[in-house]
Amino acid sequence: MELFAFFTAEELAPVFVFGAIVAGTFWVLSAISSRNSQAEERLERIGRPKSLLDIDVNGPESRQRFAGIKDMFSNLGGAMEPQSELEKNTLRVKLANAGFRSEQAASVYLGLRVVCLVGFLLPALFFFLLKDGFTLRSMEWTVFLGGLGFYLPQITLWYMVSTRQKEIFLTLPDALDLLVVCVESGLGLDAALRKVTEEMKGHAKILCEEFQLANLQLQMGRPRREVLHDLGVRTGVDDVRSLAAILIQADRFGSSIAQALRVQSDSMRTRRRQLAEEKAAKTAVQLIFPLVLFIFPAIFVVLVGPAAIQISRNLLKAG
Repeated sequence: MELFAFFTAEELAPVFVFGAIVAGTFWVLSAISSRNSQAEERLERIGRPKSLLDIDVNGPESRQRFAGIKDMFSNLGGAMEPQSELEKNTLRVKLANAGFRSEQAASVYLGLRVVCLVGFLLPALFFFLLKDGFTLRSMEWTVFLGGLGFYLPQITLWYMVSTRQKEIFLTLPDALDLLVVCVESGLGLDAALRKVTEEMKGHAKILCEEFQLANLQLQMGRPRREVLHDLGVRTGVDDVRSLAAILIQADRFGSSIAQALRVQSDSMRTRRRQLAEEKAAKTAVQLIFPLVLFIFPAIFVVLVGPAAIQISRNLLKAG
């Protein structure tokens, strides 16, 4: 408190700005150095292959570098970890839908929420409570910034999940058509998934990553039913879940996978056409609000304005 008596908020603001710039520069340099370390590790692995034991024990240098930070976030998030298994599984599914499949993803996410809460709450306490005192306005801003910092990771996670699911939804029809062609040409499901991954990895990176992971699990010996079920759960897209359910049923009853994929492709096209018709039908209703709020007042002024001016002039002359 004695330090704040000698320095005002305006004098200490450059110090916080300088600290933020230093932290951002350190983060950029760390990202560049981690990318370089990954490239050096690949070159070293190609030149002198390591054994599987060495790779598992040592791991990439970038993982070792950020292992302490990950452990710190995990320890901070331990206090907020859900107690029930249902809540834990729900959080894991949300993180998997955003592309985070690590075992420590939930702990790191919860720790990040704690860090964001503290990071937003401390400046609010400094700039509002210590400067203006315990007034109603300062308390409102402090609570608002604290709540914003607490829910900011959750909003970011929701945005990442929605963006990822949208990209999967848009790229799935092309992948399904190519999968139908591959299966009907005589390839098995595993080979068809590999072919789709090779052909579409340039413009459908997320979907190809999911297919590649599913294909890797199949090669590791997991049952196809579990692999397809996990594929639908990881993506969180309804079309992928229905595709996985159809493939599971076809594999269980021994029916033709090509025919099942063809039926799924036709139903997906029908569903997309219905969604397009639904959005087109909603357009007329959605246009009412901008018409009434923005376009109609301008038209009203243009049409009624000259008549109103003429009427006012005649009234003034008559008076």
